[in-house]
Amino acid sequence: MSYDLAVWEGAQPSNDGEGGDVYDQLYDEYMEGEDLPPTPGIRAYAEALAERWAVLTEGATLGWGLLLDDASGPMIYLTMPYGLAGELSAEAARLAAELGFVCYDPQTAHLWPAHID
Repeated sequence: MSYDLAVWEGAQPSNDGEGGDVYDQLYDEYMEGEDLPPTPGIRAYAEALAERWAVLTEGATLGWGLLLDDASGPMIYLTMPYGLAGELSAEAARLAAELGFVCYDPQTAHLWPAHID
């Protein structure tokens, strides 16, 4: 079982419903459509996230190159082990907020706050 998050470059949606609409559009275009190279911002996000996850899991998480397997254009789709989801998803959302990216939970149809404490 896994826990998923989507992160993308763009304006922060005003609410969960708008976030879901943007997610659906971007997912269809970039995850199910033509595979595009990740943008420089998404590449930097994946690299930084892999480094943070490695520290949190004492090296048990995958490298950033593999994170990019689920990235296309301005979007990355993160799949993490359910048992580690709490800590890893919070770190993914925190980093997304630091970089000005949007973080969305497709399981609960909920935007992560722009600022995570």
